[in-house]
Amino acid sequence: MELKGREKQIVEERIKKIDRLRGEGVEPYPQNFVKKNWCKDLQEKYSKLKNEKTSKDKIVTAGRLMLKRAMGKIAFGTIQDDGGKIQILVQNSDEVMKSFKNLDAGDFVGVKGSPMRTKRGELSVLASEVILLSKSIKPLPEKWHGIQDKEERYRKRYLDLIMNEEVRDVFVVKSKLVSYLRKFLKSEGFMEVETPLIQPVYGGASAKPFVTHINALDMDAYLSISPELYLKRLIVGGYERVFSICKNFRNEGIDYAHNPEFTMMEYYVAYKDFEYHVKFIEKFFNGLRKELKLGPSIEYRGNKISFKTPFARVSFRDLLLDKIGIDIDVAKDFDSFKSALEEKKIGVDVSGCKHYGGLLDEVYKKIVRPNIIQPTFLTHYPVEMVALAKRNKDDSSKVNSVQLIIDGAEIVKAYDELNDPIDQKTRFEEQEKLKGEGDDEAMPMDEDFVDALMYGMPPTAGFGMGIDRLAMILTGKDSIRDVIFFPFMRPAISHEVEIKEDISLKEKIEFKKN
Repeated sequence: MELKGREKQIVEERIKKIDRLRGEGVEPYPQNFVKKNWCKDLQEKYSKLKNEKTSKDKIVTAGRLMLKRAMGKIAFGTIQDDGGKIQILVQNSDEVMKSFKNLDAGDFVGVKGSPMRTKRGELSVLASEVILLSKSIKPLPEKWHGIQDKEERYRKRYLDLIMNEEVRDVFVVKSKLVSYLRKFLKSEGFMEVETPLIQPVYGGASAKPFVTHINALDMDAYLSISPELYLKRLIVGGYERVFSICKNFRNEGIDYAHNPEFTMMEYYVAYKDFEYHVKFIEKFFNGLRKELKLGPSIEYRGNKISFKTPFARVSFRDLLLDKIGIDIDVAKDFDSFKSALEEKKIGVDVSGCKHYGGLLDEVYKKIVRPNIIQPTFLTHYPVEMVALAKRNKDDSSKVNSVQLIIDGAEIVKAYDELNDPIDQKTRFEEQEKLKGEGDDEAMPMDEDFVDALMYGMPPTAGFGMGIDRLAMILTGKDSIRDVIFFPFMRPAISHEVEIKEDISLKEKIEFKKN
């Protein structure tokens, strides 16, 4: 990207400064610095140090210089590390002052000295040595305004993290969420495993995959949309409790709740049914509240979300009957349900739906789910909506499933796993038919998985949790991109793109440089 104006001038000046420093025997990028003290620890340790007092303790700290100001024979700076900030003070030393004046905001610096509290009460490090550790060539964004364009903040997350403590805190909470989730699972007897992200046949969810190509084998393959079918292979293999925290990739729309790459946790447990998931979720949330020091409720998008257990519970059939007045036990096929929608004048476009399950899913996602605010367990989906779940023994038109919905978002989807290989093959064949009719999200046949089931899989309960969506709620963020370090973004283009119609039916694209 071409530099312009003041930024170009600053970069040129700093490059010249690097050459000058090297000429004076100062290396702007030294190999190492042994840091012994962190800003947060210093703030806590010396919180009771009195004003205008200096401790005899020796401090060796380092961080990014965020602010620099000199006033004659005294100079101040603020350094920032991953735990906080602390002021540095330079006075009564020409050599240290010279080193300090060679610094610019944005540089990484090492500081040796003693803790003191200034007359104004600011804890500081009285510097006996200041060492340049890494020269910042480009200037930081202006402190009070930072990066105003939100998409630019996502593209240059490193700058967003430098300038915004609140952004850093979001990812600290997400890290704690993942750490606690892993600890909780292991306390429940689960073993963490890995599954392939590149797969010859995709499956485990209703989603359009990303296609890649393996040159060494000259074959197309797919990025994983779910670890489900591989985790269930491990249950077949003899493990009884397995989980994976992994990336999934789905080639679908991008919005506030969807990113092409996202983080999921899935577990599978033998000899349990979907009721185990309900108890697991409530126990997990009770522990998570304590881990993150949360109260019984949080504010999110204008609503007070209560995390007090037990959570509400409703069946899919009863929910639709209550919200749109249609009984799926009566309108139990594509034509009758579509007719009921038309009769009730339900305002949702279902023209793209090609089968009963897709029709139900579209109405649920567009009309029903957005109105579920408090944590709610939604149970017993119609069998047409979940191709991998076991049928309910009392009503074969439903599956033993449970979803956790919070503020209109699916946080957990779980069910009894289908372990009948003949039924599973039939479901795959139904999915293949839908795919042949143009349903991009239908699953392909996975012969190897069916073959695995033919060796026998015990009764098993499976569970998937969207970690990014839960992190959104816990941190009060409206977009999934706010809780992913590097969300996928369209590349920034430094030229305008004008698209014109052409009688040849091809789009004519003209690039106009700024």
